[in-house]
Amino acid sequence: MIELEGVPELIDPVMVAAFEGWNDAGDAASGAVAHLDREWKGEVFAALDAEDYYDFQVNRPTVWLDNGVRKITWPTTRLSVVRIGGAKPRDLVLVRGIEPSMRWRSFCNEILGFAHELGVEMVVILGALLGDTPHTRPVPVSGVTSDADLARTMDLEETKYEGPTGIVGILQEACTHAGVPAVSLWAAVPHYVSQPPNPKATLALLNRLEDLIDIRIPLGELPEDARAWQLGVDQLAAEDSEVAEYVQTLEEARDTADLPEASGDAIAREFERYLRRRDPAAEPGDSSYLRDPSSGGLTLPPKRKQEPSGEEPPIPPAAPPDEDDTPPEA
Repeated sequence: MIELEGVPELIDPVMVAAFEGWNDAGDAASGAVAHLDREWKGEVFAALDAEDYYDFQVNRPTVWLDNGVRKITWPTTRLSVVRIGGAKPRDLVLVRGIEPSMRWRSFCNEILGFAHELGVEMVVILGALLGDTPHTRPVPVSGVTSDADLARTMDLEETKYEGPTGIVGILQEACTHAGVPAVSLWAAVPHYVSQPPNPKATLALLNRLEDLIDIRIPLGELPEDARAWQLGVDQLAAEDSEVAEYVQTLEEARDTADLPEASGDAIAREFERYLRRRDPAAEPGDSSYLRDPSSGGLTLPPKRKQEPSGEEPPIPPAAPPDEDDTPPEA
């Protein structure tokens, strides 16, 4: 049963969701929703019953001390609401959790129940996948939808993906069948540096979300963290000649593929974002993106393995895939 007595009437609400696990390479998607929740001080108003959807031997609860009293935090999915101020205020319903272990259809029906009760106009689901993309170039972000009309009006790709899917793909299809407009935004994370966090991919998702729903997101220290992340990976790559050579190959392939995209439309989009970010009416954020003190390392497998991603957008590979291209176990 859905009870929403504590939630005020929302203004043009959009639901933004992300789930840790299979569809969250580098924690980029869940990091993006966490950033929104932190910057706009989201108020949690609901949590799904963990007993219904999670295998606690896969996603274990954690024990912690609160003034000497032991408490347990159960893995679940929580919903919060944030209000974006300015000349045109609107609300975001943030859904952040872990990919469920079971009963996915019931899980999606619960999420859609909240969307219906809150009058959500559109659902945007964030995801991240491992891909053949160099860390030195802008993070590719693809927007896909199952709705042909939505694809045409919002300049998105109509998904043609077939294969294994995650909760992102299932929730998008559930929205489509329920008549709720739904979009998935996918960031590609370099497969050779997949350790979380990846603030550069998180930043790319937030930038694309800004464009999609026409809002300004306070970024705090996220751009600085993204630059620091790239410099750290640069240093690690420079220490391994094989990795450095591989990165150069990816760069050449990416630059060749992106050459047609260096168009007037692409430049105009970047200029519009620049002007929007200089808008003095928008409220800046004041909290910071937490850094991971461990730098991790780079891994260059002899055979490319790419994690499938639900509704995985078509990102051109840097080189033809090897014969062993079997997706890894999630």
